[in-house]
Amino acid sequence: MRALVQRVSEASVTIDGAVVGEIGHGMLVLVCAMEGDTDELPAKLAAKLSKMRIFQDEAGKMNKSLVDVGGSALIVSQFTLSADTSRGNRPGFSTAARPAEGERLYEMFKDEVAKLGIQAACGRFGADMQVSLINDGPVTIWTEV
Repeated sequence: MRALVQRVSEASVTIDGAVVGEIGHGMLVLVCAMEGDTDELPAKLAAKLSKMRIFQDEAGKMNKSLVDVGGSALIVSQFTLSADTSRGNRPGFSTAARPAEGERLYEMFKDEVAKLGIQAACGRFGADMQVSLINDGPVTIWTEV
């Protein structure tokens, strides 16, 4: 699984003009299930992100995790994270998990985040979404498990 994480002071996702998820201080997690991903990876990714030290401590250093600061997560499916841009001008997405499998792994990831006690809001798998955020820092981190 792949994720693009952004430390945010606020973020929201809107579908058909209605806000379906929003958070204050925390992280926006754009997540993509890849072809061949296994059922163990959603828990592994959730644990990794919950412990990622990207929030500032009292000295202003990135030394605290989402759990440490009591932050929230906005989780949004983003199959375009699978983009292959090595040939031509049109990205290819053939390495993304098929939609049914991608949705299943996305739902598992959301459940794993909740099991860690993190307050989470979510987008809707496969929907046309508009995501708004204020990137804090800015801090943006690419990760894979």
